[in-house]
Amino acid sequence: MHKAVAPPEVSAPSIMRALRDQPGLVALLGDWHDGGDVVAFRPARLLAPDEDPFAALAALPVHDAAGDNRSSASPSPDSRAAVFGGGWIGYLGYQLAGHLEALPAFPPRPTPLPHHHLAWYDHVLRRDVRLGWMLEAVRGADPERTARLRAVVDSALGRPAPAQPYHCGPVGSDVSGAEHAAAVQRALDHIRAGDVYQVNLCRRLGATFAGDPLDLFCAGYEALSPRFAAFVRLPGGAVASFSPELFLRRTGRSVLTSPIKGTAPLETDPAALAASGKNRAENIMIVDLMRNDLGRVSEPGTVAVDQLAAPQPHTGVHHLVSDVRGALRADVTDGRLLGASFPPGSCTGAPKVRAMEIITALERTAREVYTGAIGYAGPAGLTMNVAIRTFEFAGDRVWLGVGGGVVADSDPMDEAHETLVKARPLLAAVGARLDEALGVEWAEHAARAARPEPTMGVFSTALVDQGVVQCLDDHLARLAASAATLYRLPLPASLRADVVQAAAALSGAHRLRVEVAPGAEGLAHRVTATALPAGRRAPWRLVPVTVPGGLGAHKWADRRLLAAESGPWSPTCDPLLLDTDGAVLEAGRANVFAVLPDGVHTPALDGRILPGLARARVVAALAAARIPVIEGPLRLEDLHRASEVFVTNALVGAHPVVAVDGVGAWPPGPMARLVSPRRPAPRPAPAPSG
Repeated sequence: MHKAVAPPEVSAPSIMRALRDQPGLVALLGDWHDGGDVVAFRPARLLAPDEDPFAALAALPVHDAAGDNRSSASPSPDSRAAVFGGGWIGYLGYQLAGHLEALPAFPPRPTPLPHHHLAWYDHVLRRDVRLGWMLEAVRGADPERTARLRAVVDSALGRPAPAQPYHCGPVGSDVSGAEHAAAVQRALDHIRAGDVYQVNLCRRLGATFAGDPLDLFCAGYEALSPRFAAFVRLPGGAVASFSPELFLRRTGRSVLTSPIKGTAPLETDPAALAASGKNRAENIMIVDLMRNDLGRVSEPGTVAVDQLAAPQPHTGVHHLVSDVRGALRADVTDGRLLGASFPPGSCTGAPKVRAMEIITALERTAREVYTGAIGYAGPAGLTMNVAIRTFEFAGDRVWLGVGGGVVADSDPMDEAHETLVKARPLLAAVGARLDEALGVEWAEHAARAARPEPTMGVFSTALVDQGVVQCLDDHLARLAASAATLYRLPLPASLRADVVQAAAALSGAHRLRVEVAPGAEGLAHRVTATALPAGRRAPWRLVPVTVPGGLGAHKWADRRLLAAESGPWSPTCDPLLLDTDGAVLEAGRANVFAVLPDGVHTPALDGRILPGLARARVVAALAAARIPVIEGPLRLEDLHRASEVFVTNALVGAHPVVAVDGVGAWPPGPMARLVSPRRPAPRPAPAPSG
């Protein structure tokens, strides 16, 4: 067995930076082939722009029933682990839709990219978590070429390869928010006329760019860790994709597609997204479309929906995700599979051809790679992402397509704002910002959602461990106080019993949301549960956001104010709320503590922040340990002087903060461990039997 070219702890961005000058550099990072990152360079063949990519993919040997087609793949020269070897790697641009269907002429293309870019790589570097980075090859690869490529890698990794600076100018849009909303309204006219059920409308954001696109990709990947990241170097340009969405994965004759439709800011309740009629309609329509696409090439009766409209967290947002699976007919090639399903239905609408005709009429700028597909096809199978969350580069320009599905009950201005909700976390991750016009557009939308709407209700979030609600009396007491203050109503008589009953059915650790809102006959209530991820919880990062007056002492169901401040939010990245005077208030989901020389400081309960239940327990624990607790004003400069910062809530207890953007960074400290409530870490729910 050959030795690894690098140990497994060497990151994919480090490998890419070392090979940045190699021709044809590509990378597939994330959930591609057996979860192993793939980097390749110096392809053996580049498909010419006038060649048919579907024909090239159809020329691959037909896969067998047992699994991947190993008849044309060689065992890895460097590994006995799962073989990738090589294959076609690159992209299929949205423009190829015009080769598959009779569509009207596309809108103008300010900076055209090739309709496709596919190269055949007979060698790849693949990261095996046990063995390290291995050089693999397809069957029949020239041993001398293998040795030469190995020497290139060894030489490159033997030299320092730091990140290089790059710069994105202010990011503008090809259309204003009002213009995009007008296009949405025209799409709604088509829907209400029965012309189409759903249309996916997009706008293009763009800026000047200086530097190497590879460095932007590496920065974005390290900040976001998307599921299907991809980088493709082009002559005079590049594509950097941070896609969360799987278009197609073929393993043997089994094919899977996982369309994403339905979006809500990460600050909102995923159960509310799952219950949203508008968002579920978006998803279910595309599931039906993808069932139809797979049905064109699958054995009769084999197309099935494994998962329907399940909420999942992604960068800055929750999405609804479905899984559709089929068994391909024995004569179906990868080219035929893609020809039957391209472009991805989640980015067109339904019916697909009519939706694409409307897209062509309504969008200002033609799509390039965006909403096409990026990935690989070869001896190891086929995996393609949906080319969303994707930066495209040519010359001194970079652009990013953003959009969403329009259905009958879509609101045009909300659809325009959703494009920026999706874009801002990506721009923040790569160090870019909106230009003045888009900044004004964002601020105007935020102003319309200036304060929470009390009639939408209040809620409390409790930890459930093995069927038992932790601190249930405290949660119900706080809800009762809010209900009495806001609505002058008592909690529903059945609420406690309903909460206990809902929790008793849960195995493992869960987040239980208990919500009450005024109804026709007193307060209505809803109880929803979400399983907590297993494993060690990562420390948090906080991003300062100004919220005049704070959110107050109630836990509002209306989270639009925080949603309007969308950032790179994730389970470990939260907004740090500041008042207009610069006072630190709280995090979006937690109270804040700072360890200073004279004691532990936390903002006072002055009506601007939530009286957190975990906060109260931590304050009591500090007092019992004779550690000074100062409840009073706290400012960003105080955090800068702190030796430790931590947050508290019912789910994480006391949890370390390792960074506040623009303020400072700290290692996890002893105080959070000392005062954190003693409770077990989340355990996964057992898999269902049978």
